[in-house]
Amino acid sequence: MAGLTLAWFDAGLVAEPPTEGITVSIHPPITGAEAADRLAIRELVDSYAHCADRRDAKGQMALFTEDTHFVVYMDTRNPEPTQDLHGRAALAPVFDALNAYIATMHFNGQSTVELDGDRAAGESYCLAYHLTEAEDGSRMLMVASIRYLDTFVKQDGAWLFAERRLMVNWTDTRPSVS
Repeated sequence: MAGLTLAWFDAGLVAEPPTEGITVSIHPPITGAEAADRLAIRELVDSYAHCADRRDAKGQMALFTEDTHFVVYMDTRNPEPTQDLHGRAALAPVFDALNAYIATMHFNGQSTVELDGDRAAGESYCLAYHLTEAEDGSRMLMVASIRYLDTFVKQDGAWLFAERRLMVNWTDTRPSVS
């Protein structure tokens, strides 16, 4: 807006030039440790997507605490979860299910994190693309809008998922051409 106002001033459309810059952030300064924690949590979220797309179920499972809680809501309008899993070992079939697709791409979007010592809570958005191919060569693309509601914990200096709630907001399935 400041640039637009300045252009209007130059064109004689406003009486005075802007006097202040644009406020980009209302956050107080953060410590280096807090910045490192925020970066590590973002890298954890991105590692989850990377492991999913590379079919690295063991790597994906290693991002969770041993006693993790993983809940899936395939329809956020339904208060009952589709899956409610407890413990890292219970995650293997969920991550293995991605092998039904010839390719996936999880594109992470905006996220928020609230730190509280060695614990944190966060919400992140993801568009997940899932490509299948039938025996006749026809392809289908399913896109899912996902919101993750996460509880993170720092154990032995590393951030992990203590709880992850996968909320599918909507899906769109359509033919795909190669």
